Amino acid sequence: MKKIKGKVWKFGENINTDEIIPARYLNTDDPKELASHCMEDADPEFIKKYSQGDIIVAGKNFGSGSSREHAPLSIKAAGIASVVADSFARIFYRNAINIGLPILSIAGISEKVDQGDELEIDFANGEVKNITKNQTYKADPFPEFMQQIINSGGLMSYIMQEGQ
Repeated sequence: MKKIKGKVWKFGENINTDEIIPARYLNTDDPKELASHCMEDADPEFIKKYSQGDIIVAGKNFGSGSSREHAPLSIKAAGIASVVADSFARIFYRNAINIGLPILSIAGISEKVDQGDELEIDFANGEVKNITKNQTYKADPFPEFMQQIINSGGLMSYIMQEGQ
């Protein structure tokens, strides 16, 4: 996986899937439509403030709630490069991998990073550099096969590529 660099948008603990993509928009699976409502119930102005390639940093249990793939899909479709959190709800974690959204779990990251910091993430070795604060944080990197799934754009794309 390649390195990414982006500006941090911080969210708290227990951000649930309804805050990521409100249920009132689940009548579509169009990525552009979902992206236009990304994080709407957590921060109604988020979609107007962020830039393509930015990074979400959050506290514990990011993506809790219902098991919809719409939540990580809305984040990916919005152009958010990655989500780094203290921890993820298990189903969100798996759905993020399935749709090819790169995420990392680093205990305590939400206390070390501030809104607006610039991060550089190296997924191959699980390293997150806070360029603003000149600090480095370490996560366990994904196993090679999971990196391949994310690099392929998600599980379905990976299976299609492997079948050829």
